[in-house]
Amino acid sequence: MVLNPVISKLAGKLVVLASASPRRLEILSNAGLRFEVVPSWFKETLDKGLFKAPHEYAVETAKQKALEVARRMPFKHLKTPDMVIGADTIVTVEGMILEKPADKDDAYRMLSSLNGKEHSVVTGVAIVLCHEKDNEEVDYQLIEFYEETKVKFADLSDNMLWEYINSGEPMDKAGGYGIQALGGMLVEYVYGDFLNVVGFPLNHFCKQLDQIYNRCASSPGPESTTLWLSHDDAHTSSVLTRAPGNLPAQFTHSPDSPTKRNPASGSGPNSSANKLHEVERNTGENEAAGCSLLLVNSLSKHSEDTQANVRDCKNATLPPMTRRGRGIELNVTRQEAIEPKKEELQQIVDLIDGFKASKALFTASEMCVFDVLQSRPGLDAVQVALEIKASVKGTECLLEACVSLGLLKSKERTSQKPGFENTRLAARFLLTDAPHSLRAYIRYCNDAVWPLFSHLESAVSEGARQREKLFGKTSKDTFQDTSSNSQEVKLRFLDAMHSIAEVTGQAVVTAFDLSRFKTACDLGGCTGAIAYEFTKVHPGLSVTVFDLPTVVELSDRFRPLHADNRVSFLAGDFFKDKLPKADLYVLTRILHDWSDEKVHILLSKVADVCTPGCGLLLCEIFLDEDRGGPRCCLLHALNMSEGRPRSAAEYSVLLESHGFTAPHVTHTDSILGAMLCIKA
Repeated sequence: MVLNPVISKLAGKLVVLASASPRRLEILSNAGLRFEVVPSWFKETLDKGLFKAPHEYAVETAKQKALEVARRMPFKHLKTPDMVIGADTIVTVEGMILEKPADKDDAYRMLSSLNGKEHSVVTGVAIVLCHEKDNEEVDYQLIEFYEETKVKFADLSDNMLWEYINSGEPMDKAGGYGIQALGGMLVEYVYGDFLNVVGFPLNHFCKQLDQIYNRCASSPGPESTTLWLSHDDAHTSSVLTRAPGNLPAQFTHSPDSPTKRNPASGSGPNSSANKLHEVERNTGENEAAGCSLLLVNSLSKHSEDTQANVRDCKNATLPPMTRRGRGIELNVTRQEAIEPKKEELQQIVDLIDGFKASKALFTASEMCVFDVLQSRPGLDAVQVALEIKASVKGTECLLEACVSLGLLKSKERTSQKPGFENTRLAARFLLTDAPHSLRAYIRYCNDAVWPLFSHLESAVSEGARQREKLFGKTSKDTFQDTSSNSQEVKLRFLDAMHSIAEVTGQAVVTAFDLSRFKTACDLGGCTGAIAYEFTKVHPGLSVTVFDLPTVVELSDRFRPLHADNRVSFLAGDFFKDKLPKADLYVLTRILHDWSDEKVHILLSKVADVCTPGCGLLLCEIFLDEDRGGPRCCLLHALNMSEGRPRSAAEYSVLLESHGFTAPHVTHTDSILGAMLCIKA
């Protein structure tokens, strides 16, 4: 069975892999499948005790991953995929399910339990077919299956197990080993699908595609089932029903006796038959808010009326993917005489006026409007004008504009002019002395970034930054402000970086359990804001901030009153100088600013100084896999710096090319995503 016969059926369709696993990406890419990667946000916290068999847990996890992405994409990415593929791989031995080890001791426990024994590697797979209807509803069909492969470990000494553990390879792999790399030396034999052990059962997956697209004429089995999910505002429920007569047999699964695939087919020792579920949802309901799916099954008879709602086999083929731009163009041609909707017009006007909103915020911040109203809430426009030394008319317009932006609130008073107060948003981020103040970053945007964007046409035409034209500086140095002769310019830049780091730092340092690391090096750590957060959260960690001499010499200005002596500063250039030794290296908002060549130079230096088991923590604003967002990431790229934004999957491939094992990815509560990987 090869993939080619069904490739033509997928042409022009949006196929999505709901996983950031580089191994699954490589397996499917090598098979010739064209797809996008959108990692699922589903938290793998299902209670294993609720499942009768390990494969049921893997299949359910894969299903939840795929459905989460299928439901999120119409809202987050503004497009509906045609197919979403979810997968989850587990190792099971003597009834225990082994996933990824939490630390080295956990890895040793797992590998010891496998030592000298035969175990099973099970991958659950869910294929969600999305059918977009004219009324903006989406029908979901769910095909799920699993593949089981038997693997036998040789009898291994403790020394050999610990040597493998210290290589760092076990830390991101189910069961604590990777058969495609060093872990292959632990294995005595494999019975079944080798790629299933790597992370994805390609042969079984291809057969499912063949059944979906090329074999829709089979008659249904006597005990086939279809699962319908219905949604309302209060909860989500599902009803297990008997399938209609026109559903093909290969889409069925007996609830009483799970079907095993014939070993003679060459598929491996044990494989599941798949199940077809069909799910309907309305795009205006719970999923828009990101509600997770709760399955509550009950048996019922399936009436003839209900059977009429089930798609027949001919409709199993994916519909052509709707490309948003093309669809809009057709609608304009067909409905050009129809008046535009208010919400559509408002969306365009908001974009047109976006620069005015930014400038209003910059001006109010620069004139200390929010500080004045925090110290004396309720002042009217005349009183504020006196405080900020501005005209009454101008101040009144500025205050009212800030009200419309949600930064101030106006209070009507009898026989008096309205008074103004800060909103919670302004009090949290716009005050000079607020713990999470962004005022310094706002000033930097006003003074340094705004002028660049006022020359955006030239930047786009030339594909280059406009700093030299505006400020008389060359574009060779990404961070010209740190090398400026002006102390004021240097401090303006450092103030800005410090403020944004203080806002995002807490989410970054708590993204992962870092207790196994004792020393860290924050490369390009600037004022040490992130480093100080690290020492607050991780008492056993010491951090060295490694940055340019011009940055380090000003670092004392940003030292907290009760600073921890576990934070130290070392001057140097991470492209040229030797890097300090550490257990963990941190790169926060660094790589996106540099060219591919310099990124590879830096990562090579980090990889060279790392010993097996060392960690690399990468923090960036991850680009969506379809490059449709987030907005702040793509707008920042218009700066035309030498770097570029990347998705989590692209960073994964980049880091693996430098010897770091497949990263764990976390989408934090902040604007930054975090990725932790281990040096092999």
